[in-house]
Order: sequence, then C-alpha cells, then structure tokens
Amino acid sequence: MRGVLDIPAHLSGVQELLGDALVRVERAFDEQLESDLPPVNDLCRHIERYRGKMLRPSLAVLCGAAVRDDLSDALSARAFGAVATEAHVRAGAVCEMVHMATLVHDDVLDEAEIRRRGATVNALRGNELAVILGDYLISSAYELCSQFGTPVPARIVGRASTVMCAGELLQLHTRENASLDESTYFEILERKTAALIGASCELGAMCTLGFDQEDDDRVAAVGRYGRFLGIAFQIQDDLLDLTGEESVVGKSVRKDLEKGKLTFPLIHHLANAEPEARGRMLRLIRPPVSDESARLVRSALDATGSMTATRERAAALVESAKKALGVLPEGPGRDMLSLMADAVVARSH
Repeated sequence: MRGVLDIPAHLSGVQELLGDALVRVERAFDEQLESDLPPVNDLCRHIERYRGKMLRPSLAVLCGAAVRDDLSDALSARAFGAVATEAHVRAGAVCEMVHMATLVHDDVLDEAEIRRRGATVNALRGNELAVILGDYLISSAYELCSQFGTPVPARIVGRASTVMCAGELLQLHTRENASLDESTYFEILERKTAALIGASCELGAMCTLGFDQEDDDRVAAVGRYGRFLGIAFQIQDDLLDLTGEESVVGKSVRKDLEKGKLTFPLIHHLANAEPEARGRMLRLIRPPVSDESARLVRSALDATGSMTATRERAAALVESAKKALGVLPEGPGRDMLSLMADAVVARSH
C-alpha cells in the first residue's frame, strides 16, 4: 500500500515494479475519465486527491506477479512491462474507479466533509452532483472493462459491485440496531469491502494466467487472500473511526457513531458488558456524539477489552490471508503480499 509499507531491501525489485505500474494505472484512470466538458474534468481532477493507498490496483499488479514461477528472473531483467502488462494496468484502473465511486457515494450517505484531508465532493458541490459523479465513475469502469476483449472481467467486477451494494443495503437496514450481532457485522464487511478487494486479486492473477483460468488454484488462493485482507482492513478502519484523529486519519472520524453504525469494538463491548455498563454505552452513542462522549466510549471499550479483541480479530484475519498464499510460488511476489497483509493492522491511516 502506497505510503504505508516499509519495504525491505530484498523486495526492492517488486517495489520498483509496483511503482512503475501504479504510474501507468493513474494514467489509464485519468485518460478514461477525460471528458469534453470542462466542469466534468474539474470534478474528476478533484477526486484525484481521493487516491491514497491504491490498495486494489496494487493487489491486481502484485497478485499477477505472485502467480508467476519466473518472477525473480523477470525482475532481474527489469522486464516490468512483461510482468505488469496493459491488462494488469487496466484491471487496476477499473477496480480503483469502482472503489472511488463507493467513496463518493459513502460520503453522501455519511454526510462526511473530509476525505484525504480535503473537502468531499458533497461538501463542496452538494449530494446530487456527488451521486452522479459516482455513477460516472462506475459507468467509466465498465466502459474500460469492455477493452479486455472478453466478458470475464466485467462479470467479475459486476458480481463484486452487486455484492457491495447488497452489503450497503444490509448496513443501512441495521443502522441504530443495538442488537446487531457479529455474524451480521461480518456479513456486511465481506460484502462491502472484501468483495472488491478479492475481485482485484483474482483479476490480477487471471491477467497473468488467462481469463479461462477462473478455476486455477492460484486464482482461488489470491481471492481468499484478498477477502480475508479486506475484512481485516475494514476492521482497522472501524477502529480508526473510533480512536483516530482526523488530522492523521485524513478523513472525517466518528461517522460510524453519528450514523448509528455498530462496528466490532462496540458489538464486542455490548455483548460482554454488565447491564448497567451496556445501558450507559447505549446512551453515549446516541447521536449527536460529543467529544466527551467519544472519550468515554473509548474508555469503556478499553475497560471490557473490546479494543484488544478488535485488534486480535484483525490480526487473526491477516494470518488467514497469509496462509492462503501457501499455494503460490515462493519468492518476492508472495513475500510482498505477506508484507502488505501485515501492514493492514499496523497502519494509522
């Protein structure tokens, strides 16, 4: 993840490969969104600042590299274009467009004002424009998908998008439900976040192996890796929403509380707290949530070990993600994916 990973020397070749590929992904992203209408171009330039970790395109490129038996030789020869092909770049751009669309739409739903330390589109221009901009991003992604020459990538991205929307609908249905259980919470995460991350990994692998290789063990392995990683990533995001500072996290915080969304730390607390403490928590998280209430929420979560339990659950998911990589060839590609998994639970933004 860009700006998050501390790369050891033996993975410098993979880092260089990824850096080169992400520049090409950004170029493909910008070219696909180019419009003959200046106001549209202005909006698209504004959301460029939403780019942060570039997790999904990074995974598309790295999973495509990690399934190769000859990756070390290709890196030694600096054959970056042969490893990260135009197909990998296109897959990365498609997944990033869909992800960006979800961010724009999420900011509308959450009434968020800050994203990547800048104003959100809805804060600047209103909800109507933000919704249509999100739609523009999604439609552009599917237009770019058509350039693969096979319907398989569009089907994979379409399936992931449908699952994501269903997850969002489920989350909206459960807002302000103080009895939300862990299984429903994880169902939401598996759909809202993990589906697209898993699809990014699968697409990257198939760009290398061929789009007729959906049943290949390596494709299934990186898909599992991506889904485990996605859930861990979202749990960490939920934790940062409760504990992070806006200046560090780079986006509006405490939005989950303000919108009545129960996340894992709160679900764990409410399931384990004594009745009196449970009642106190339910009063504290009733919107609007003041700074003092947020401080008391964090203290209560610490008291029941809910913060620790959240970190432990995220760490266990990361280990499951790394275990899924066991069928891939040993080498720098698999090592980099393992490093990325560790970074998910170590990040502060």
